[in-house]
Amino acid sequence: MAHTALHTTPAITARIPLLDVLRGAAVLGTLMTNVWIFTAPGSEWSVLHGRLDLPDPLARPSAAAVAESVFRFLADGKFLSLLTILFGVGLAVQYDSAARRGEPWPGRYRRRAAFLFLEGTVHFFLVFAWDVLMGYAVTALLVARLLAASERVRRRVMWAAGGTHLALVSLVTLGELAESGAEGPSAPGPEAVRLYARGGYAEQVRFRLDHALALRIEPVFSFGMLVFLFLLGVRLYRAGAFAPTAAGRRIRSRMAAWGLGLGLPLGAVAALGGPDFFVLGRYGIAPLIALGYIGLIGAALDRFAVPGATTLGCVGRTALSCYVGQNLLCMLLCYGIGLGLADRLGGTGPWWVMGLWATVSLALAAGSALWLRRFGRGPLEAVQHRVLRARR
Repeated sequence: MAHTALHTTPAITARIPLLDVLRGAAVLGTLMTNVWIFTAPGSEWSVLHGRLDLPDPLARPSAAAVAESVFRFLADGKFLSLLTILFGVGLAVQYDSAARRGEPWPGRYRRRAAFLFLEGTVHFFLVFAWDVLMGYAVTALLVARLLAASERVRRRVMWAAGGTHLALVSLVTLGELAESGAEGPSAPGPEAVRLYARGGYAEQVRFRLDHALALRIEPVFSFGMLVFLFLLGVRLYRAGAFAPTAAGRRIRSRMAAWGLGLGLPLGAVAALGGPDFFVLGRYGIAPLIALGYIGLIGAALDRFAVPGATTLGCVGRTALSCYVGQNLLCMLLCYGIGLGLADRLGGTGPWWVMGLWATVSLALAAGSALWLRRFGRGPLEAVQHRVLRARR
């Protein structure tokens, strides 16, 4: 493997094709959730007003409502968890690479994490407020130190972080249930709607700067989950869950059976329970389903020649560029500073939103495949590599 979940690693490490495919699926899968943010009135600000709550297809039964519900249910929180697990896997690969070279740890990785935090900060202010890179950079610094500790210490920290996170999710869910029957999600406000529909680019940047604390609430709230999933990724990698071996195939089969067999029914119950269970579904049950996705994709690649897997792997090899690129494309397509599709097509139903996701995903897949025919790294990965190499 030549990079972490969103990072480039030294070329001396061997690629694991499954990780490339999983990474590509995770990047395009996060867009399945984020595309609803770009197309909502008030866009980024609408998330704080409950606009990510999954729709209830029973409230307005129609083909469009059912399609939207299934589309969003399969994505919401699951691919974010998958991406987080893969980042932990990449961290373990970096640790092993440093050990082979006889380098101290975390050593140079601190610069890599600092550069990722800078990338995330720029991405947050200039492109998309619900960026994941900043939270990953902070979590990576903590987990990187734990990799040099004993397995017992890592296991204790992992379960303590997971338990604390589940307790927090449970408290929030109980609070939502206690207030059940209150007014539903509030509108994001006419000023926020105007800002993204017709406001200028400088206004949007200034808005993110003025409301940075509120717009950065997700990585703070989910920090325990991030630590847990990072360390889970490390454990899965060291257990051989991604290796092309008989043991790896058995692990992937079990992950698919347990993750999907248990996670999908629980997630469906939470989704049908309405907005009161949104936090439980996105931050509590989704990681379990993400494990099922890893097992399912891995088992499919073990048994079949999956169409499009190579192209999806190209997206995974250019994950950082595709992650930033998909948000940049959606910003230019949906906001008033570009084509303004969110304002023009708002209220026309969900089909165009799902079509937008498919169009952007196909563009990124084709672009990444063409790029890698000539270059060894994605554009942002190459910039990162040059900067860090210059520092060394």
